[in-house]
Amino acid sequence: MAKIPKVLHEHINTAFPADVCLVGTILPNGFAQITPRGSTLVFDDEHLALWERGKGSTNENLADGAKVTVFFKKAALRADGTLPAGGIARFYGTAEIHKSGAIYDQVWDKVIQPEKDRDPEKKGFAVLIKVERAEDLAGKPLKDS
Repeated sequence: MAKIPKVLHEHINTAFPADVCLVGTILPNGFAQITPRGSTLVFDDEHLALWERGKGSTNENLADGAKVTVFFKKAALRADGTLPAGGIARFYGTAEIHKSGAIYDQVWDKVIQPEKDRDPEKKGFAVLIKVERAEDLAGKPLKDS
């Protein structure tokens, strides 16, 4: 189990709108489906989460056990040395879907207001991503500093 470095928590949680995380899933034909998700957030030290309200192939591919990649880039983090390899962090994990219950409510509570405003009837669902690998652009493990 990998940890999300604490120094990145706030950067990921405030990435929208300038540095929106890209979320990758695997299509049935084996190609990667990459899409921006403004609702991506740090749930805890070992989990990312997002509020899935889409209606396309990413939504169709998100199921319990689905492999998910989250790509985060913020140029300022390269300049200040936090993520010297391009200001990039990659997180690889496994999805857990929550359409009701405590996790569903906790993710909704953490989602930024602009994303909540895009789902006023709360028709989406929570995706909890258990991070198995967290690395920089060079593939080196991220360290919690």
